[in-house]
Amino acid sequence: MFDIRKMQEQVIYQAVKDKSNEDVAKAIVFGSDKQVKTEDNPTWVKVTMERLENQFDQGGVLQIRRNCQCGYGMDEKLALVKELVAASASLEEFGNQDRANAAGLYSDNGELYLQFPFCPCPMLEGVDRLETDTWCQCTTGYSQVLFEKAFQCQVEVELLKSIKMGDDKCLMKIIPQKNIWK
Repeated sequence: MFDIRKMQEQVIYQAVKDKSNEDVAKAIVFGSDKQVKTEDNPTWVKVTMERLENQFDQGGVLQIRRNCQCGYGMDEKLALVKELVAASASLEEFGNQDRANAAGLYSDNGELYLQFPFCPCPMLEGVDRLETDTWCQCTTGYSQVLFEKAFQCQVEVELLKSIKMGDDKCLMKIIPQKNIWK
C-alpha cells in the first residue's frame, strides 16, 4: 500500500538536507524527541512546517517546499497541457478551452490561472485550517515543473489563495517567462 506520509517525510527530508544538512533535516522532519511516529498526519504537517519556518527565512522555506512536490499524476496532466498548447494560438485561447476550464485553468486579462474548488492534498485531509501557506507551496513547485515542461520555458507560479488558509478555493497565477505562441 502507498504510504503518503512516508513519501512526504522522505521528500521533505531530502529538500531540507539539500538546503542545509542531515542533522537539520532530521530535526525538522522527525523533531528532536522523535515524536513523529505517534503524531497523526494533521499534527505532523503543522509541527513540521513550524519547525521549518523557525529554521529558515521565508525564501529558504519557499525553495524547500517547492522542491517537495510529489509529482503524482504528472504524466497525465502534462499530456493534457501539451494538447491544450497545441490546440491554441495564444494564452487566452489556451486558458479558455473547455478542457482547460474543466482542469481548473482559465485566462483573465491575458493572465493564466489554475484553481481547485477543493484541497487536492491527501496529507491535509484532517486539517481544518493552516496558520501559514508553507505546506501549500509544494503545489506551486508541482505547477512550475508541469508548466515549464509543457511551455518549454521558465515559469513562475504564485499562490494567491488556499482553502486550508480559509479561502473559498485554491488559486495560483501561472506566469510564463516568454511567449509560448509565436
